[in-house]
Amino acid sequence: MTIMQETVLSVPDISCQHCVQAINEALGKLAGVEKVVTDIPSKTVQLRYDPNQLSMQQVEVALEDAGYTVAK
Repeated sequence: MTIMQETVLSVPDISCQHCVQAINEALGKLAGVEKVVTDIPSKTVQLRYDPNQLSMQQVEVALEDAGYTVAK
C-alpha cells in the first residue's frame, strides 16, 4: 500500500487565476500527483503525492518550467 504524502509549498509569484491554472496543469500531469490546490491569497500550493513516484526536486523543476519558483 502506498502512503501518500502532503506538503504545502510557498510560491510567491502566484497572483491570478492564470497562475493557478498554469501551476495546477504543470503539477497535475506529473506521475504520482493525486491532488493540487493552488491558493492565490496565501500564495501556496498544497500537493498530495506518492513519494515513491515523485521527488520534491521534480516538483520544483516542473514549477520552474512553468515560470514559478518555490520559496525556500
